[in-house]
Parts: sequence; structure tokens; C-alpha cells
Amino acid sequence: MNTLPTVSDTKRAFYSRHTRPVNSVYRRVVEELLVEMHLLRVNADFRYDAIYALGIVTSFNRFMEGYEPAADVDSIFEALVRAEALEPETIKSNAKHLLETVRPQSLSQLMDWFTSAATSGGGEFESQIKAIADSPSFKYSRLFGIGLYTLLETVAPEAIKSEETLKENLTTLGTILPLSLDKLTKDIEFYRANLEKVQQARQTLADIVEADRKRNAQRLAEQQSPREVEASSAPSETGEESSSAPSN
Repeated sequence: MNTLPTVSDTKRAFYSRHTRPVNSVYRRVVEELLVEMHLLRVNADFRYDAIYALGIVTSFNRFMEGYEPAADVDSIFEALVRAEALEPETIKSNAKHLLETVRPQSLSQLMDWFTSAATSGGGEFESQIKAIADSPSFKYSRLFGIGLYTLLETVAPEAIKSEETLKENLTTLGTILPLSLDKLTKDIEFYRANLEKVQQARQTLADIVEADRKRNAQRLAEQQSPREVEASSAPSETGEESSSAPSN
């Protein structure tokens, strides 16, 4: 009998792969993703699909934007995904190909594509959508919702600008699949609100860094100023020699 990993096991697996400290500002983002993905992985009804993969990639990229050192971002993503017994390249590839599939479409074409896929299946992504639509026990997740939101954002940015148009489009998708509109709407509202908070926090941090830089520059200038004044007021060696030379 296989023993399911615990949250502690998953966190341990992550930190054994990414051994550098995670910037404190972003640690909560990483650990919340770890826990969320872990709880899905150990749920008997959960099934991996490309929309979920897109939600992982989008959420990670958006919330980790501006991370320093930037060279650590790929290592963190790889450790995160491998800790969940998934392959980073598979996640990235599925997310990329799903976006490439829908990008040329208009909003109405996207909805038609979902309707057709949910009814008839077809290719890899279409078959996944049909399996979701046919499953009475489909395990919806916030990351799946973010994946759907990213598809809307990709094909028709105007479809997500206002709360009204966003809700209309989420309602359409929720009816096609079908999903709980209440859960989907709340998850997307929470996601958008958190993105806004993170952007504000980044700006605040940037302002603090810039203010510190200016203070340090001013302090350095003040420290140098007396020496510069003294140096400029001191007589030159040439002048001293001229004044001390005996007259004929």
C-alpha cells in the first residue's frame, strides 16, 4: 500500500532541490502554491490537465515577477513542480501549446471551441475538456480557474476589463464545462485582487529602494564635501614654493 506524502514531505522535497533561501517577500507565494498543489495531488478525484498547467505557470510567473536574484526563478519553479511529482518541462509545454491553440481565436470562437470540445472531444486538449465536462466528480481548483481566466485574457483582453463582462464570460464557461460559478467567480476576484496588491507592494518596495539609494548618495556627498572644500582651499605646492622662494 502506497503512503500518500504529507505537506511536510512536499515542502522538504522542495527545499532539498532549491537549497538557496527564498526571498521572504515571495516565500508565502511559493509555500501557498506548494500546499495547494499538494492537496490536489493527494485528492482521489483530481486529474491533471493543460488548463491546470496553464494556471500553475501563470500564477507562478505573475506573483514571482521581480524576484531577486532573477537567476533563482527557474530553480524555484523546477523544485516546486518536482516536489509535486510533476515534470517542469511538461507543465511549461502543455501551458504553452494550449495558449498557442487558442491565441488566434476570437472570444466567440473560443466559446465555440469549448462547446465543441465538451461535446465531441477531438485532439489532446479537446479530449481533456470533454473528460472534464463528462465527469460528475471533476475536482475543480483555483489554479484551474486561473487557467481559464488566462485563456480569456489571451484571446480577448477586453473580456476581462469590467466585472460585468468578466462575469458573463465566466458564466458561459462555467455552463459549458460545467463548473460552480460561485467558486469560479470568487477565485478569479481573489486572484485579481491579490495581483493588484502584489503590484502595489512591488511599487512600494521600489520606492523604498530608490529612497535608500538617494539617502546613501546624499550621505556620501556630505561626507566628501568637507574634504573637497579643504582640498580646494589649500595652497598648491607650486604656490607655496613661489611664496617661500627668496627674492633677488
